[in-house]
Amino acid sequence: MGVDACRTGWVAVTLDEEGRFAGADTDEALSELLGRVPDAAVVAVDMPLGLLAEGWRAADALAAALVAPHRSRVFSVPPREVWEAGDYDEANEVCRRVVKKGLSRQSWGLAAKLREANACRDGGDHRLYEVHPEVSFAALEEGRPVPWSKKSWNGQAVRRRLLADQGIVLPDDLGVAGRVPPDDVLDAAAAAWSARRIALRAARSLPDPPETTATGLPVAIWY
Repeated sequence: MGVDACRTGWVAVTLDEEGRFAGADTDEALSELLGRVPDAAVVAVDMPLGLLAEGWRAADALAAALVAPHRSRVFSVPPREVWEAGDYDEANEVCRRVVKKGLSRQSWGLAAKLREANACRDGGDHRLYEVHPEVSFAALEEGRPVPWSKKSWNGQAVRRRLLADQGIVLPDDLGVAGRVPPDDVLDAAAAAWSARRIALRAARSLPDPPETTATGLPVAIWY
């Protein structure tokens, strides 16, 4: 299963054992989505999993280099202390103190979902792996990042074709998940492609080997 955050919560795309589209779902809570797929071997989530005690994560710098010249599609994740702040102003102040760089409001906008996803994995659901859809799409295109924005017509057409070439044919009617913006659905589908690669032990990680959290969980972007 691949999962992406969206305005209404989370959207998921599941694949069958052959790697074909099996369904799509959405929910306000990630834990609810996970609870509905107890048999999923791997759940790939487009959200940072694993926060370091200090310094920047190697995964983000490597992912940004892989999708260059579109480095802005990947944001750098500061240490855990920043995400424990109570509001943006505090988080920005902490970020400037610990890594000598401010935190954008856009990045802080992910705080609630970042905490939610990490709580699921830290709570024992080790099916969760971090992915970045733009890295996955680049891998689907033999290492070349998609040049067009995922919100553009061209960008969505190319991404949908890349998925279809791998046997992931997204139907026109996704039910309730079809209310989610198309770029989020495409990201979830790309995450599902990476999830299957992880399950088959064919995936690669950035970095390789992964960094680890204080509790020994991996900190890496998989594709």
